[in-house]
Amino acid sequence: MKIAIPLANGKLSMHFGHCEKFILMDVDEKEKKIRSTKELAAPPHEPGLLPRFLHEAGAEVIISGGMGQRAKSLFEEKGIHVVVGAAALEPEKIAAAYLDGSLETGENCCDH
Repeated sequence: MKIAIPLANGKLSMHFGHCEKFILMDVDEKEKKIRSTKELAAPPHEPGLLPRFLHEAGAEVIISGGMGQRAKSLFEEKGIHVVVGAAALEPEKIAAAYLDGSLETGENCCDH
């Protein structure tokens, strides 16, 4: 499975559409570990572009601090599971918590 996390200053970016880059992690769900990571430069912020961009990169899960409802719907149309309300932590900690079922989420900080 591949997990995409938007980054700013090495941690999860709270505003999904305005991140510096994405980290795409290939994870083993059974062993609950990260197999590999790849950084992707964020494309220009244009409505509807990120769902296509991350789908083409192979993302199956997106973990974000916040995301607008329209973007969330576009990801779900592509078959990508969206998790919002995650804290601004290092991506490895977020992925590990997601895999072991302990990822804490709060409010969608971008629900507009």
